[in-house]
Amino acid sequence: MPLPPEQKSEIVAKYRKHESDTGSSEVQIALLTERITHLTDHFKTHAKDHHSRRGLLKMVSTRRSLLAYLKRTELGRYKAIVAALSLRK
Repeated sequence: MPLPPEQKSEIVAKYRKHESDTGSSEVQIALLTERITHLTDHFKTHAKDHHSRRGLLKMVSTRRSLLAYLKRTELGRYKAIVAALSLRK
């Protein structure tokens, strides 16, 4: 299930780099993190929903690729987004 438009616009506004930014790595990572969190809660009640689990694994893989790209190209931005979303322990 996609994010509600209001919630998506709040996330984009929080993590964008400039006024018309909707697709930077930070924004994409933040949106994926929100969807992953939502699906993780979904699996607490629907443990046998394997179709959605496959989608979750694809999202985790995509987020991981974006984080690897950001770490490889701009380490400062990587550290900032990881700290903001508290992804690493």
